Amino acid sequence: MGTEMLLSHTVPLAFAAGLNMYATIAVIGLSGRFALVSLPESLRVFENPWVIGVALAMFTIEFVADKVPWFDSVWDAVHTLIRPLGGAFIAMTAIGDASPAATTIAALIGGSTALTTHFMKAGARAAANTSPEPFSNWLLSLGEDVVAVSISYAALTHPMLALTIAGALLLLILACASLIVRALRRRLSARPR
Repeated sequence: MGTEMLLSHTVPLAFAAGLNMYATIAVIGLSGRFALVSLPESLRVFENPWVIGVALAMFTIEFVADKVPWFDSVWDAVHTLIRPLGGAFIAMTAIGDASPAATTIAALIGGSTALTTHFMKAGARAAANTSPEPFSNWLLSLGEDVVAVSISYAALTHPMLALTIAGALLLLILACASLIVRALRRRLSARPR
């Protein structure tokens, strides 16, 4: 499997899983189930009605949990392990029957990509929680859901475009990481004790 093929299937789906793993799985499953796209054989496992049902149920729970200030940070803390493992699993599944080396590389790329987007999401959410109004949380949550669903679907229909978008967003996240950390430190140190 070529590098482009490996990356075009792993990075966008793992990026989306770092934001919302359940939405990513649901998009893959629903897209195949309703023949919106012809899924590769390796991704057909997500078409199973039980997989789709559990993903949609968990997406619904996460959709509500993400709208509650401070509880969303607890939810993100619990998912610090779940999202990267989900990203690694989705990436390994996306490349299908590959060599052990390619499977390991896909898992590493998928897990680290999902972890990066998860940390960005959790950091932005923690900063938003210091705001007295709830609207920033709601807007962040809706935006994350839209990005996760859009990139997941684009990864299935236009993988190179999805790879380009996910790659650009990853570079932006890495470039802004120090700004997010500084803003979070300022907000937390400014809180009255």
